[in-house]
This record gives sequence, C-alpha cells and structure tokens, in this order.
Amino acid sequence: MSATSSVVRGPYNQPVTRVLLVDDHELVRQGVAAMLLNADGIEVVGEARTGREAIEATRRDLPDVVLMDVRMPVLDGVETTRRLLGDGAGPTDAHPKILILTTFDLDEYAFAAIKAGASGFLLKDVPPTELLSAIRAVHCGDAVVAPSTTRRLLDRFAPMLPSSGAPTPPTLSALTEREREVLGLVAQGLSNSEIAARLVLSEATVKTHVGRILMKLELRDRVQAVVLAYETGLVRPGPR
Repeated sequence: MSATSSVVRGPYNQPVTRVLLVDDHELVRQGVAAMLLNADGIEVVGEARTGREAIEATRRDLPDVVLMDVRMPVLDGVETTRRLLGDGAGPTDAHPKILILTTFDLDEYAFAAIKAGASGFLLKDVPPTELLSAIRAVHCGDAVVAPSTTRRLLDRFAPMLPSSGAPTPPTLSALTEREREVLGLVAQGLSNSEIAARLVLSEATVKTHVGRILMKLELRDRVQAVVLAYETGLVRPGPR
C-alpha cells in the first residue's frame, strides 16, 4: 500500500482519493475499510493504530485524507493533527486533509482537533453515504461541519464566549457587513446554496464572499471560520 509517483485515477479518469484509516480498534478499521472497498474513487492506502503510527504512515503512503480517531494510545488524534499540519510539517499544499471521528463524550477532543487544523468532524455512527460524501468533500478543499454537532460542541464553550452585546471584535473589523452576515450563516452550518437562498444572492456571489472572508481572516477553511465566529461572539450557541 505504498504511494506511487503518478496520480491514480478511477472510472471516467477521475483522481482517486487516497485514505488512511487511524483508529486503535481493529474492528472499527476493518468496518470502515470494508465500507470504502467498493466506493467509487476512494482507495484505502494504509491503516494505523496510534498517532505515532499515523504520522509514519502519512509520510510513507501519502494519503489525501486521514480519517482520524481522537482518543488513541501513545499519541492522541489532537496532537497527531497538530504534528501533521504544523509549521514543521512541510509545505501546506502537501498536507493531507484530516477528518475527525468523534463520539458524544469526546466533544472537547474534536473541538481541539478542529482548532489544530482538521477539516471537519463526524460522529462514529454516521451513515456510510455521509462518510463517503465527507471524505470527497474535504479532499476537494471543503469542510465538513454538521450543524447539530457544531451547536452541541459549542454550547459547552458558551461561558467562555464574549457577550452578545460586545462590540465587533477587531478580528472581524476587516469584514464588510455582508461578509459578517455570510460568516454568521456559515457558522450555522449552511451550504453556499442555502446561504444564497437565504440572502437572495447567486451561489457564485456567496462563494466569492466566503473566499474573501477566509482570505481576510487568514483562515484555511470553513471549519476554522465556524470556530472563529463562535469564539468572537458573532454567533451564539442556541438551545439544544
């Protein structure tokens, strides 16, 4: 399962998404691997039981997407994510996308991994079709933010967030009023098409706004935008 120098392509000459599975439970890895086996355009190129093994496997197998558990022996998923995506991890365009798997009692770990640079998080009981869509989405540069999971995660951090009456944080001062509005809707988990419908804009215009938001705030993707929106108090966690 070692990497090759050429781009592997599947049906219709589409690039294949190379996936590394990281989980300390063999049954979980086997189950996910079996589910991905017959998925179009996805290839499992390696497996790892610990964060340390994940770092070695990433360097060896060059996956596009790492499906990462959060609680593992030796090195947990949060620290592994930091090391894979940190300043000393080489060129940014060579980094894999990291998709975190979490359970209801590990939300703090998932939140920390998102801040460390992961492109999204999913619950371990996610339906196979959603997992496949998420893998493809993060490989394409999108982020996976489930609104219900995001709300539950960030409810826990409500006491640490600024009050709703606080002035616009300096971090957001570079944004126009429309961009702040778009950022707020992104933080609620809306897609570009849903934001376009809400604001009566074209989807292309929304995409342009999102791109400018990420550029102005120096954010990597929509997941980081969601975290920032909550941290700055632009969006408040709602009732569960």
